[in-house]
Order: sequence, then C-alpha cells, then structure tokens
Amino acid sequence: MRDGLYKKKLEDLLSNCRKNLKTVDEDLIRRAYDFSLNAHKKDFRASGEPYFNHPYEVAMIVAKEIPLDDVSVAAALLHDVAEDTDYEIDDIRKEFGDTIADIVDGATKITDIFQSHEVTKAESFRKMLLSMVKDVRVMLIKFADRLHNMRTLEFLPEEKRGRIAKETLDIYAPFANRFGLAKLRWELEDLAFKYLHPQEYEEISKALKAKRVARENYIKKFIGPLVKKLKQENFGPPYEISGRPKHIYSIYNKMKAREKSIDDLHDLFAVRIIIESDSYFDCYQAYGILSDLYTPIPEKFKNYIAVPKANGYQSIHTTVIGPEGRMVEVQIRTRKMHEIAEKGIAAHWKYKEGVKDKNAEIESWVSLIRDIFEQASEETSPKQFIENFKLNLFQDEIYVFTPKGDLKILPKGSTPVDFAFEVHSNVGFHCIGAKVNGKIVPLNTELKSGDQVEIITSKTQKPSRDWEQFVITNKARNHIRRFLREELREKLQLGKESWEKAIKKRKLHINEDELNKHIQDLSVYKSLQDFYVAIADGEIDADGFAVRVEDRIKHPAPVENKESKKENIIEKFIDTARSLTGGIKLFGVKDNYLHSFAKCCNPIPGDKIIGVVTVGEGIKIHRKDCNNILNLSKKSEERLVDVSWPATDGMEFAVGLFISGDDRPGLLTDVTHAISTYQNTNIRAVNIEVHDMMFDGSIIINVKNIEHLNRIIEKIKKVEGVKEVTRLGDKR
Repeated sequence: MRDGLYKKKLEDLLSNCRKNLKTVDEDLIRRAYDFSLNAHKKDFRASGEPYFNHPYEVAMIVAKEIPLDDVSVAAALLHDVAEDTDYEIDDIRKEFGDTIADIVDGATKITDIFQSHEVTKAESFRKMLLSMVKDVRVMLIKFADRLHNMRTLEFLPEEKRGRIAKETLDIYAPFANRFGLAKLRWELEDLAFKYLHPQEYEEISKALKAKRVARENYIKKFIGPLVKKLKQENFGPPYEISGRPKHIYSIYNKMKAREKSIDDLHDLFAVRIIIESDSYFDCYQAYGILSDLYTPIPEKFKNYIAVPKANGYQSIHTTVIGPEGRMVEVQIRTRKMHEIAEKGIAAHWKYKEGVKDKNAEIESWVSLIRDIFEQASEETSPKQFIENFKLNLFQDEIYVFTPKGDLKILPKGSTPVDFAFEVHSNVGFHCIGAKVNGKIVPLNTELKSGDQVEIITSKTQKPSRDWEQFVITNKARNHIRRFLREELREKLQLGKESWEKAIKKRKLHINEDELNKHIQDLSVYKSLQDFYVAIADGEIDADGFAVRVEDRIKHPAPVENKESKKENIIEKFIDTARSLTGGIKLFGVKDNYLHSFAKCCNPIPGDKIIGVVTVGEGIKIHRKDCNNILNLSKKSEERLVDVSWPATDGMEFAVGLFISGDDRPGLLTDVTHAISTYQNTNIRAVNIEVHDMMFDGSIIINVKNIEHLNRIIEKIKKVEGVKEVTRLGDKR
C-alpha cells in the first residue's frame, strides 16, 4: 500500500516536471527521489507524518511554483539529507555530482546560520546569506523549503513558531521580492503575519470574507462597461480582466500607515488586465481606452513598463474613479509580464529559452542577476548557462558604514559620491573629499564591504560633470544630472545674452542656422549649446568672435567641395586621435623617431600596426592588415620593423564612425542610446545629415580598445533603419 502511494507521488512530481520544465532528466529525478526516501525512512515531522513528505513537497513547489530546471528539483528532494540523516555531502557528491552536492551544501550552511544565535539582526542575517550563497538555485530551494515550513507551522511550539515567522518576515519575504517572486513573497508575508499577529490577521480575514459578495458585485459593475468599451474600440488581442483582493499583510500595513480601520479603506482590491500579447503598445492602448471610460487620478499613474522595478517587474498601474465614485486600482500587463511578476527568475528563464538574439535590457532584472545575463555568451543555451553560472550575491552588494557605525547597503562598484548621496542629497551636493578607513581617497575610489566612509563637505562645492562618469547609483546620478541640467540652462541663457549683445553692437542679423555654420568653421565647438556655454565659461570672447564672423560675412571664402570637406574632417579626426598617444614605440622604446602614417589604411590608436623603413620619410606606419603590407612582406620583408602605440595607462582613444541608412523619427535618439548605455561610452561629437529620406554622417566616440569598438558597432547595426556602420578612414 505504502509502495503504491510513493509510486503515485513520484509520478505526480514527474508529471509536474514534464508540464513546467523544457527538458527533464527523469532518471535523475527518480534517483534523487529514491535516495531521499531511503535516507529519511526512519524520520518523522512534528505533525507525525513521515519526514520525507517535507522534501517531497519542497520539490513540488520548485517544480510547480518556481520551475527552473531538473537539477533544482533533484536538489530540493535531497536538501535535508546531509543535515538530518547519516549521509554526508560527500555521499551526495559521489552519487549526483558536484553541482547538486554544492547546492545541497549551500542550503545546509544557510540553515546552520539561522540555527546559530550569535547573529540576531535582520541586516546581519542578510549579509550572512549573501556571503554563503554561491548558486542562485540554493536560494530558490530555501524559498520553497521555507514556504512549506510556513504552511505547516501550526505543529511547532509557540516560541519556535514566532521565531521562524519573524525570520520569514525579516529575511525570506524581502529576498523573495528581490528575486521577483511576488506570489511566493505574498504568501510568506501572510503566513508570517498570521502567527506574529493572530488577532489582527483574523480580523482582516473575517472582514474580507464578509465583504466578498459586495466586492465581487462591484468588480462586475466596474468590468462590464470596460469590456463593452474595449469591444467598441476594436481592441485586438485576447485579454483577461479580473479583480483580486489585496493580500492581508499589505492591508494591515495600509491600516497602520493611514491610521484607519479596514472599514475606512476603499482600495481593498485591484482590477488586473492581462493581455495575451507581447506588445507594449497593447498595454498603452488598453490604458487609453480605460482612461477614456473612467477618469484617472494623474498622481496615481505609474509606468513600470517604461521604467521596470529593480527585480524585473513590469506593469502599468493607475487608479481611476469607478462607478459610485469609488477609486479603483488597475494594473495592465502582458501575460509574459504577469508571469515574470509572479514567478520571477523562473518565468524569466522560461522566456529566455529559445531567444537567439539575446537582449538583456528587454527583461530588466535585479542588478546582480542582470549583470550575469549580460556577461553570458549568446551561443550558450539557458540549460548550459544555469548549469555553469555561479552567483555570489555578497560580491554584488557592499556593506559600508558611516563614522557613527550606521550601515549603508550599496551596489558593488559604488564610490564615496554614491555613499554621500545615500546619506543625504545635501551631503552629496557639497561633497569635496572623502576618508575611507581614516585615509583621504579620490572621489572615484571603489568602496569595499566593511569600509568606514567619512564625507568631507564644503558650502562652496558643487557637483562636477566628471562625477556622472563614475557614480553607479540612480540616486546619485539623478541628483547630479538634475543639478547639471539647471546649471547648463543658466549658462546657456547667459551665453546667449552675451552673444546677442555682441552682434547687436555691430548691427549684425544672424539666425541660428547661419551662426551654427560659423561655429563649425571658426571654432572647435560642434553646437550652439557648446558655443553658448563656452562664452559663459569665458572660453570664448563674444565680442572677438563677432568680429571674426563680421569679417567672414564681408569677405566670404570660396565654396569648398563637399567631398574635399569630408576628407578634411576625416584627416583632422585621425590627426587628433593619433596625437593623444604621443607617437609610436620602436623596439619597445618611445622616442621621436621620424615617422609618418600611411594614407592607404589610416592607422588609428588601437589598431595593430607595423612600420616600413622608407627613404626620406623615416618609418611609415601601416595597419598590419593593410593590403600593401601583405604584398610588401612577400618582396621586402627586411624593411618591416615592429612598432606599437605607447601605453595609455587605461586612457580611452577617439574613434570616428561613418553611419548611414533610412531616416525615421527618433533614430538619432536610438543610436545615441545604443552607444551610451554600453559601458558608459562617451560620445564626443555627432554630425548627421538627411536627404531624400536617407541619412548619413559621422559620430566620434571614446573607446577602451578594439573589442569595445566592435561591440559598439554591433549595437548600432541593430538599430532599426541603420544600414551601414564603418570606421572613418576605412575604405568603403
């Protein structure tokens, strides 16, 4: 009888694996099932049921509610073997290999941490968790383990129930949220709240049940006209509209925050529109129809599609005035967004599988996981990827302290400026220096866990544009950008007023297009904005420049051939790029050797180069892949000498790109976004012209090396409308 029961349970588990996982190694699941069943055969839980039921239910949660892969399911079956039976990690390693053994070992170590009473504060718990977890699947199994324990918590003594419930609320629920597991997080919070505040839980639960019929009737009254309106507007894709009560713990928090009883809360439920489509546009169209029917409250609108939450959550949130003047919260999302919102990383992996052209920015995730995605090879399958990738959460968050010992959690790579803005915006604005562990350091110093940071401020200090290049927190970057925008606005106004006074003295009438042409020809500045700022900063004398423009108007220069002008721009760019390195190195030594650069291949810093000994011109520098070099190496190899660019100590070098294609609205924005979002690439200049619905022009950027350059070129080529991207100076 018992054997038949366990066979049925195994088949149920395998059935869920087949349903929810892309591929299943059924033999692995069977072996793990039998191993766990045998290991726990003498053990029983506090409820009196066989202990094996616990790892089995944990494996079912992993297979059904956070399905990732078969390795996770097998490890879930085995997660308590090393801790509660005579078997050890080495036994699991011999039977199932290193990956599963390491996951089980990680889960066991986390349990050991919680059983130790040396650590008491929630932040310390989090820090210990982060330092121990090496594989993301460890946390998924611990989430499932904790969820089943919470579902069966009633059988434990009261004191132990309270400790586990508090631990769940302080540690597991916030971490579940970080991994995007909203559904699991809500259940953990409600169960923990049930045991920590049983009276309040019961009161809210009864009130929700009492209002259920009225709530359902109102939802029907709200949804009916909306469905009719969607049909009238010929809304295309299939959709599902439903109302759901908010979970009990969130209602409790609202009651505390607003100091109201549950009877005074009117937003106890939310209406959700789930669209069977992958188009963001469909969500916006549905919102437009909704807001045409019911009046929206502007300050309650949140667009998490355009700006996803840190854990990957995407949805439109709005609150509208529904029938009877009641406020109703509405969430609008696609089916894919909904699954990612509720199942987090598991749904993320589901949608990643089969995607050939990987774009990590489409499905934003918690920063630590997103970084791992971006580093993954596009040729690596999701199955292989998750087998190999190891995620040390502790390394992706750092813990630093104020001089008074207050803890601040920052992303890895944060600097003293990030820390300053985390403390307070005014501290950030007036930050002039920093001490780390008592020593003064540069403001771009990368902080490490355990550092104690003291910010030195000055009333006269203000944010520098350089800060934007090295800060990594949104808080710091947004404050800096806001300040710089305001400062720029003031400089533009001041510079423009100075220029208009200068030309007014000479009775000149110059429109912006004409002025822009004079700026391009007479200065190093590329735009009106740069020109006005330069005047405000004292880099350009407005009166002096007006004299030059006046002379130019009275004595115009001959019209320059367009192709000749283009060649001059290219040559000027190449000369500038070469000058940044200060020459070349011959035989490994930098010196002022007589040398020149070949026109046939236009070598630029970062290219692999070689020298050719010539008569009268010293050493002629070519790119190693130049056709002339390939021919010369066959005839006069003795004339070739090894040369190289001098080391730049990590400095970037300038590269010009020629770009062309079909013009469309927003194209330039998409191109510059593609460039600037990759490793904070700096764009030095942009010059794009449009003719006959086609565009072409040049973009000058700073890159670290050829690999960086090639990656940028690939990103630009993926922009809709772009047909050609080549380096300035290359033969096309």
